[in-house]
Amino acid sequence: MKKRVIEVMAALAGAAAVLAAQAQKAPPTAAGPQPKSAKEADAIKKVANAKTPDETIAAVENLITNFADTSFKSVALYEAAEAEDAKGDSAKAVSYGELSIEADPKGGDAMNAMLLVAGELAQHTKEFDLDREDKLGKSEKYVNQALEILPTIAKPAGSKISDSDFANFKKDKTSEAHRDLGLIATARKNWPVAVSEFKLAVDGASTPDSVMMARLGNAYIETKQFAEAKAVLQKVLEMPMLNPSVEAFAKQELARANNGLKGGK
Repeated sequence: MKKRVIEVMAALAGAAAVLAAQAQKAPPTAAGPQPKSAKEADAIKKVANAKTPDETIAAVENLITNFADTSFKSVALYEAAEAEDAKGDSAKAVSYGELSIEADPKGGDAMNAMLLVAGELAQHTKEFDLDREDKLGKSEKYVNQALEILPTIAKPAGSKISDSDFANFKKDKTSEAHRDLGLIATARKNWPVAVSEFKLAVDGASTPDSVMMARLGNAYIETKQFAEAKAVLQKVLEMPMLNPSVEAFAKQELARANNGLKGGK
């Protein structure tokens, strides 16, 4: 679901067009924030062109250290948060994500960062954490704020993104929000809410998401809806090029669903 180009174009409202135009020595085709100097433009371009998470993080640190007032701070910090997420460092992903939100609380990048931080907090909050409800409450607050921002985001004027691609971007972000609410419900062991939210996430995504479908299957089992669980988990296992860990989880949950249908405990 992570469509980097669409997200960045939507969030920056034309910044990607500015960068592309600079590379071609042509005027930008969409209104939006612009670098204040050639050096800042070069630093932004390094963020955009980074190939690995470590390269992204280094380029972001270079940008915000040397150009503290850059208009691109929020999106750059969001890219760093995504890079830390890719590296599996949840704490740093949350840290960069919250800095992105702070840099532009009402912008599209803040919406992206809110969903990322919400998901990280929901997934990594443990049952016996002393601050468990504080983390889950913050996660829920971020999701609700993101859902308020999302309808206000318009396709950048002059962008080359098709209306259908932009509509799918917004659908996928809405789906991501419901996924996060499902994760929060899972952490609270509120399985009926988890079923409802994961179903909204699965049904609302522009393309099938195997992880969300597997989570929905798990939530169905926890509410003893074994037939529904079996149906969705079989669909997961029929998906091509399935991630091995998702496949293993889906097989495990399918066995639980079949056992439940047979009357097992």
